[in-house]
Amino acid sequence: MKQLSLMIIFLFALAILSHAQNERKFVRQGNKYYGEALKDSTKIDTTLFNKAEIEYRKALDKKPDDPKWNFNLSNALYKQMKFEESAEKYKEISDKTTDKVEKSRALHNMGNSLLMNNKLDESIESYKQALRNNPKDLETKYNLLYAMAMKKKQEEEQKKQDKNKDQDKDKDQKDQNKDQQKDQDKKNQDQQDQQQPQNKISKQNAEQMLQALENNEKKTQEKVKKVQALKAKSKQVEKDW
Repeated sequence: MKQLSLMIIFLFALAILSHAQNERKFVRQGNKYYGEALKDSTKIDTTLFNKAEIEYRKALDKKPDDPKWNFNLSNALYKQMKFEESAEKYKEISDKTTDKVEKSRALHNMGNSLLMNNKLDESIESYKQALRNNPKDLETKYNLLYAMAMKKKQEEEQKKQDKNKDQDKDKDQKDQNKDQQKDQDKKNQDQQDQQQPQNKISKQNAEQMLQALENNEKKTQEKVKKVQALKAKSKQVEKDW
């Protein structure tokens, strides 16, 4: 009976060991894919990183709280540019671990994921939290300064865009005012034209009319002189009679 109990314990231990070996097999296979993907530094082999992710998830199905395997999964997600998912996984790790160095590493990588997703404020805060847990981490300090510089540049570009928008708005308003003034000037000119006589006399016509009046005046004066001469002659004749 004692031998049977020992046999059961042995088989149970063997089953646990076999189960653990299966989990590690998935992790080893995931690490293999991950390592192969890193060999070619000229491109990101998302296919191999995806295969690594699948293997890590298989292992975590058996042992979901293993911090190292969760870290490997987070890295595989990051390498596939799944930054939203990797940030969430790194946050889970940082929340669960009590080790300050491990927490700092997770927060650092979380900051990288947020930075790559252009969430600058969140990434800056993540780097700051990482430094609170590990103040000597120079890489985190560098990334924090880089994220802060990017934020400053983004703010300057935004100010420049806002200024250009305001200038364009002022220009549009000025152009609109000019167009309105032109319309008003044209309207005023049209009204003045309507008040002016419709039959305008050209300079040439005016000179011709003046010349005609002068000619008529001359003819009138000549007629008067002839009449006066005839009257004078008539008186003279009568006197002679």
